[in-house]
Amino acid sequence: MENKQEILELLHQVADGKTSPDEAFLQLKEEPFENLGYAKVDFHRSVRQGAQEVIYGAGKTAEQIEGIVKAMGEKGCRNILITRLDREKKEALEGAFPMEYHEAPRLAIAFPGERKSLGNIVVATGGTSDIPIAEEAALTAEVMGNKVTRLYDVGVAGLHRLLSNMDVLMSARCVVAVAGMEGALASVVGGLVDCPVVAVPTSVGYGASFGGLSALLSMLNSCASGCSVVNIDNGFGAGYLASRINQMEGLEERK
Repeated sequence: MENKQEILELLHQVADGKTSPDEAFLQLKEEPFENLGYAKVDFHRSVRQGAQEVIYGAGKTAEQIEGIVKAMGEKGCRNILITRLDREKKEALEGAFPMEYHEAPRLAIAFPGERKSLGNIVVATGGTSDIPIAEEAALTAEVMGNKVTRLYDVGVAGLHRLLSNMDVLMSARCVVAVAGMEGALASVVGGLVDCPVVAVPTSVGYGASFGGLSALLSMLNSCASGCSVVNIDNGFGAGYLASRINQMEGLEERK
């Protein structure tokens, strides 16, 4: 079962007498995960969390990634995210399954297909150097069915660039603020918008930025209310959280 709707449909079939309880139980029993030896592929992730399993490409071999993707594809999973997939592994996987690859964030989408475009998430960066992490966030959110507006290179070194986009910021249900150096963008955005802000510190910066630690601490100490912070360079985590926030807003509107 790829999602809650499929399970609900199965239960309706049982209620209507089209499927026996034993047959339904067998389907549910077989579905939760598949043991590949090196991985236990979780097919009920979307039922529990609303989004299917995401494959973290770093540390896995191309063969392991291929096995996981094919197992998911056989169960009907589409738009499978593979994060932190370097070019060498990407080239090894070419032809194994349909794949859309994005070079800057090192992110692949296996079995790409149609996706929803709900609400509005704004992904903003302090500088151009932050774009690879921002693109990981933006693409993650898009694959999870959200509309994403990109607002790049609007950092505090030229604050007028950000302020000229207030209409874009104020239309967002959630803003992802991606910045290195001192990480001030998140605080500034947090003081302007009426929605949650997900702050992403990046490892962009000179020596005293300590690989993103200074930006992380600045964001954690933000005096702007409504800011949450993910780990250094964790664009995926920010995109995932922003999707949750955006789609919760959508659920409230539909009630």
